[in-house]
Amino acid sequence: MTGAKVDILGLMPHEIIEGLQEMGEQAFRGKQVISWLYKGVNSFEDMTNLPKTTRKKLEDTYIIGSVKQIDKRISKKGDTIKYLCLLADHNIIECVVMKYNYGNTLCLSTQVGCRMGCSFCASTKQGLVRNLEVGEMIAQVVMANTQLGQTEERGIRNIVLMGSGEPLDNYDNVIKFLRLVHHPEGLNISYRNITLSTCGLVPNMIKLAQENVPITLSISLHAPNDELRKKIMPVASAYKVDEVINAGRYYFEKTGRRVTFEYSLIDRLNDNVEDARELAHKLKDFPCHVNVIPINEIDEVLYKRSSEARIQAFVNTLKSLGVHVTRRRELGQDIEGACGQLKRSYLDSLEK
Repeated sequence: MTGAKVDILGLMPHEIIEGLQEMGEQAFRGKQVISWLYKGVNSFEDMTNLPKTTRKKLEDTYIIGSVKQIDKRISKKGDTIKYLCLLADHNIIECVVMKYNYGNTLCLSTQVGCRMGCSFCASTKQGLVRNLEVGEMIAQVVMANTQLGQTEERGIRNIVLMGSGEPLDNYDNVIKFLRLVHHPEGLNISYRNITLSTCGLVPNMIKLAQENVPITLSISLHAPNDELRKKIMPVASAYKVDEVINAGRYYFEKTGRRVTFEYSLIDRLNDNVEDARELAHKLKDFPCHVNVIPINEIDEVLYKRSSEARIQAFVNTLKSLGVHVTRRRELGQDIEGACGQLKRSYLDSLEK
């Protein structure tokens, strides 16, 4: 942030209105400002229906946070757009727009880097640099809406917090982001259209269930037992598989929202039929969903993608044991669509 100025994009509508009133302005001026912010203006000078004196007060007190697009990749099918974005402190993040029949979905980042250390993930290789501020998360949505508005009528309808970072490791900022993006005077996106993905930070999963933000919770499980999960995810040393699943059950009971378990298939590591049977046993009597994901192979990791035969055998085993399971639709493979891949490629090119 610049000096002591506050990023206005990270403020709740009532905070903006109260701030204007403290400047001696009327409440309706705050609503005018809010309208401009979500249209993607980057300067208070562009808020042309505000008096110059009001614009000057805003300029002296706030900044408008933004993310600067420095690279853009569109998949051959046109169903995926990946943005590489520069932050004010010169850190780089990624976000991805995925086009589905039911609307455009934005996959956004919540941290620069990540400290969870999942062995198959590109975005964790640099470790955690810092948390994103609320305004920096909102700015990704505003940027995507602005970009889409140049080519089509439909903006972002769904949000998934599945970009770089562990959302529940940036808890307070993410909770405020969820409330702001849902607010009717904010971006007005239904909680039902928002999914948060976590690798299983159990205490914060419990807290999230009590926040009255009934989003969809997606849990990165990737193994049916502790021994196997520890090989894939360091966080498994802190929270056992049973603890993670029980936290998911609690979330479902508290919110009424179905929980999804993400399961990335790695060839001959966690893709055995026996693994599927053990997973089905752990999820017995839990009305959840399992999303099977063939991994994206990355240069830094030797893991290989499971064969089609092993993928199908895993899925069929779960189905035969009564588990609701789907295979994730794979988008953007030709544009380095996996989390962290495009950023890594960009940084490598600068070093050459």
